[in-house]
Parts: sequence; C-alpha cells; structure tokens
Amino acid sequence: MEARFDMMANEIAMKFAKRFANAAMVIHQSPLPSSTQELVSLRASQINGCGWCIDMHTKEAAAAGETAVRLNLVAAWRESTVFTEAERAALALAEEGTRLADAHQGVSDETWEAVRKHYDDDQIAALVALVSLINAANRMAVIVHQRGGAYEAGMFAAALN
Repeated sequence: MEARFDMMANEIAMKFAKRFANAAMVIHQSPLPSSTQELVSLRASQINGCGWCIDMHTKEAAAAGETAVRLNLVAAWRESTVFTEAERAALALAEEGTRLADAHQGVSDETWEAVRKHYDDDQIAALVALVSLINAANRMAVIVHQRGGAYEAGMFAAALN
C-alpha cells in the first residue's frame, strides 16, 4: 500500500513539520537521556502500529549505539531484564499515556510515583512532552499510511533543513 499523502511535499505540512521538529528539539536537548527518549518513542509507536515511526526510532537508536537486544525487547520490556528501573518507569508512562482510551484512569498513581522516583522535574517535563509528541507523530503517519522500511538514520533531520 502506498502512502495516501506526501507530507514532505506539501507546503503547509512542511511548515508544520518544521515547527513539530522544533518542539522535538526542546525534548532532544533536555536532560532526559537520549536512549530513554528513543525507547519511549519506539514503545508508543509499537502500540499505535506506526511502521514509519518504529522504523525511524529503531534506526536512530541503533545509530546512537543502542543494542539490538534492547531494541528487540522493547515490546516485551516487562518480561525482560535489560532495562533499568528508570527506563521501566518511562516505558510504563509511555504505555499508559498512549493507551488513554484503554484505561479509565490514564496514568496510574503507581507509574507516576515510579517516574517521580527516577526523574527530576525537567526530565519529567520532557518525558510528558515526548509521550504527547510521539503520539501525535504516530497519528499523522498512520492517517496518511506512511510506511516503514525505507528510513535511514538522520533522514528526518536532513529533510527539515
């Protein structure tokens, strides 16, 4: 199946993409560890079935040195031993923040307490913004049927220059 719409070829979509990328840059430059950022983005994208974002975040994480074992186990992070307690808290927040319609309470108090235990206020602000931003990105890509498989590390940043 081909993409329904080329977001990179439309003037309005490109203006939005540049502003979206600027918002992402705030998160990228935050004190939230970049490996955590990629793991959270990958997990939310898996939940949302966004092939484009899964492809992108897997390849960006690998290019930054993330191991194949950890990337392969993100979908089953609860059943693995390769993530720190802080990463597990971030992954739980990503799941609960992504599955809002599935949970009557949204993010549980237990998950929020774990996040508070491992992250400072600036990291939490970045984490909450990241979960929100990746969910928006997933929805845009899924709506237009942007498929995964052809992404190369650095490609998104290069397209916005």
